[in-house]
Amino acid sequence: MKNRWLIAASAVGVHISIGSVYAWSVFKKPLAPLMEATPGFQTLKEIVPDPIGLAFGLAILFLGLSAAVLGRFVERNGPRISGMVSACFWAAGLAISGLGALHDNLWLLLLGYGVVGGIGLGVGYITPVSTLVKWFPDRRGLATGMAIMGFGFGSLVGAPVFAKLIAMFGVPQTFFIIAAVYFCVMMASAQYLAAPPQGWKPAGFEDAIAKGKAKVTFDLTQSTANEAAKTLPFYGLWAMMFINITCGIGMISIASPMFQELFGMEAAAAAGIVGTMALFNGLGRIGWSTVSDLLSRPVTFIMFFSIEFLAYLSLSGMPEFVIFQGLVFLVMTTYGGGFATLPAYIGDLFGTKQLGAIHGYVLTAWSLAGIVGPQIAGMGKKIGYHNVLLTFVAMYAVALVVSILMRLYVVRAMASKQQSTAAV
Repeated sequence: MKNRWLIAASAVGVHISIGSVYAWSVFKKPLAPLMEATPGFQTLKEIVPDPIGLAFGLAILFLGLSAAVLGRFVERNGPRISGMVSACFWAAGLAISGLGALHDNLWLLLLGYGVVGGIGLGVGYITPVSTLVKWFPDRRGLATGMAIMGFGFGSLVGAPVFAKLIAMFGVPQTFFIIAAVYFCVMMASAQYLAAPPQGWKPAGFEDAIAKGKAKVTFDLTQSTANEAAKTLPFYGLWAMMFINITCGIGMISIASPMFQELFGMEAAAAAGIVGTMALFNGLGRIGWSTVSDLLSRPVTFIMFFSIEFLAYLSLSGMPEFVIFQGLVFLVMTTYGGGFATLPAYIGDLFGTKQLGAIHGYVLTAWSLAGIVGPQIAGMGKKIGYHNVLLTFVAMYAVALVVSILMRLYVVRAMASKQQSTAAV
């Protein structure tokens, strides 16, 4: 029997590697003079406000698409094989990106970082989630928080290291180095990942239930992925995640240049800000998902959007660096918390029967947000960063309304289910 806490540690190993995608803003400025030599760059710039940022957008697009398409592959082949597949794609994508930087070719960068690397991100992201939910039936929110916490911590490690590597060796060599390192880390982590035996329960769990010291999570339904996708709650989850990710990923994509331009920071200092954002992103994932076990998933999502609405509204006119920085860190906790709480929310609504596949379907919201968020944020130089933040405020207001409607649905559906069970 494997140790479930080592399973969680292995999941973090996979996620901290692919989570380095969040350190993308560290690459943006040093890549600019290299990519502008690409044939067709100026033509593309007339169509896309931020051609270099498109690599990050494509990575997130293919993350969501591959998670949706390959969700059943992950369920069928298990976390070990899926983790190894993810390692191959992510490392290959980084290596191809290095070739793009070496040869001043944006198209290779888009192919490597965006398409090939994005597929690695999608497979790796959903690989440990449903597995950990099964290993932690007593702490569903905590389990999904651990599974996804590493992804948020990825740039905490990556951003400062990448900045130093770029300064020492250049952009192409940095891509090659991290491709090799992450391949080894992910391959090693994948070897320990495995699902528990059928019907497995943690030691003492049933006794704790009998004594009232633990509770069983009751799911509203046990749905397949296709059944779930035909319901309104599925689209409520999708809409909330789309808005949360669009605004959060928009902030991440411009964090380094925004702090440099608004507050006159050096590139290395701005990279440190990006790394600290990752720290709060990761802490929010484990913290908010644990809170959701106590307050319920619907209430936690209402808290997310209330905090984000007020914080971004304050950011849009905030000249004080310390307060501005603090508010950015705060919204990073709720941004990460949304990702970590989502799988448990899915389990509450649709059960664990095909949780991984349903999770993949909902992550198509991430695909679209990965394109929309950076492009909205990329207009900061034209319309001003404060106006970009106000755009995000309006989007959060919509998400807040949806989160309240979702809670009303869950309360009514749970009451109806309890009445039906009592009648039987």
